[in-house]
Amino acid sequence: MVANLQKDVGEYCKTCDKCQKADKSTGKRLGNMIRIQEPRKPWEIVHMDWVTGLPQGGDRRYNACLVIVDGLSKTPLFLPCHNNDTAMDTAILMWNRVISWTGIFTNIISDRDHKFTSALWENVHQLLGTKMSFSTDYHTQTDGLAERMIQTLKDMCTLLPALEFEYKTSIHSSTNQTPAILEKQWNPKLPQ
Repeated sequence: MVANLQKDVGEYCKTCDKCQKADKSTGKRLGNMIRIQEPRKPWEIVHMDWVTGLPQGGDRRYNACLVIVDGLSKTPLFLPCHNNDTAMDTAILMWNRVISWTGIFTNIISDRDHKFTSALWENVHQLLGTKMSFSTDYHTQTDGLAERMIQTLKDMCTLLPALEFEYKTSIHSSTNQTPAILEKQWNPKLPQ
């Protein structure tokens, strides 16, 4: 019981905003949280995260998924990939499947995955004129949009295109519109 209490208190302190600001253990002054800029148009600000360790599926035996969510419309993209994809694989996937369709983002919000913190990605951002914002460990408030989306994806790699279509044509609770309407001003024709 006491061991669990110590673990629970420790976990609470790791995720508590006030506790993190008051933490003197690192000697660094921790400032106020900065609110993420609200996007003014679709695909200006995106949230990205990985789902890894999925059961293998599809012809290419995918076992991971890169989740990218538009900050304005909440439109998700679910990109099947592999656990061992490199930063270069990810950059090529982003260019071929996302940027070629949405255009270049202003800001990408993500956790500190090594695939996004590499020198390659620093060069990509410099070339494209984009900015990468990293979330703080244990603070899903920064990248909660991608984290929430990931909760709907576990164990569903082979169904990603159908899930993506369903989500884009369903009313989102925070906008009271479908992502397709907000992004394209129309809904695709649905089966009767």
